Amino acid sequence: MAEPILEARHVRVDYPAGRRWLSRGPGPALLAVEDVSFVLAAGEALGIVGESGCGKSTLARTVAALQAPAGGQVLFGGQDLHRMAPGELRRVRRHIQLVPQDPYSSLNPRMTVGEALSEPLRIHRLCAAADRPARVRELLELVGLRAEHTRRYPHQLSGGERQRVAVARALAVRPEILVCDEPVSSLDVSARAQVLGLLRSLRAELGLTILFIAHDLAVVRYVSDRIAVMYLGRIVETGDKASLFASPAHPYTQALLSAAPVPDPDLRGRRRRIVLHGEVPSPVDRPSGCRFRTRCWKAEQICTETEPELAVVPGTTLAAACHFPAPQPAEVAAGGG
Repeated sequence: MAEPILEARHVRVDYPAGRRWLSRGPGPALLAVEDVSFVLAAGEALGIVGESGCGKSTLARTVAALQAPAGGQVLFGGQDLHRMAPGELRRVRRHIQLVPQDPYSSLNPRMTVGEALSEPLRIHRLCAAADRPARVRELLELVGLRAEHTRRYPHQLSGGERQRVAVARALAVRPEILVCDEPVSSLDVSARAQVLGLLRSLRAELGLTILFIAHDLAVVRYVSDRIAVMYLGRIVETGDKASLFASPAHPYTQALLSAAPVPDPDLRGRRRRIVLHGEVPSPVDRPSGCRFRTRCWKAEQICTETEPELAVVPGTTLAAACHFPAPQPAEVAAGGG
């Protein structure tokens, strides 16, 4: 692996859950992210996938230095982002840019596209005022939009065009890392394909490093080199995408892959569907031991007593947090790529 550009070490993020009913003391904290660690190499694309509420978006905001962790470190170039002085953090922040899930709510409705793209150039003093219009047109061309879009407001754009503007705004400050938080989940199929293709081409053209967060396995596979699977605030399996999609070792990953739609009608019905029973436990009241045991068909007494550590599965390149990891070949790979 190339030299790490970003590293998360035992990151923990929690939220106060209010006071207990008829009690003066505080209630239990909602632990959104717990003990998450990963390394992101320069030029790499790491995908993080999991069900809604597993902590993916919270992790994205923490990595982008938009939210402080309750514990752990996020290192950029060996420096802890959350221990930097405000002035130093402002200089570093331009190197890590977030592409949000909903571009409509992230764009100022009173600003034209040209004004929205000029703002980061002005704030970070990246070019003179006279040069900003040319730079804005360059950014629009980079994401496949025309110069005439500079005069339009967000409500005059389609969903795909708004997301392209959000990508252009992130690229305006010439970042090294793009943190994409479900950037295509609100788009229709055609717009989704266009934005995903754009991200892949920009990564190749600009040498971007990407942290891509989504709940759609096919989307994550299309964009990423490696994949980390999250469940209830923790990474439960990680590895290169080819190995993980071919032979996942964690029961949760196996269930996710079995539920993924198969686009080829001739191949449907060849995969054994794994149906998980029960609801996802509350992050305020997590199960003892393994957090997945309440929905796992392999659970035994040790799963109730001891939480498994994320460790390399013997004979594979995958790491799984499971007492009984068992790589199982997938009859049909989910999605394409």
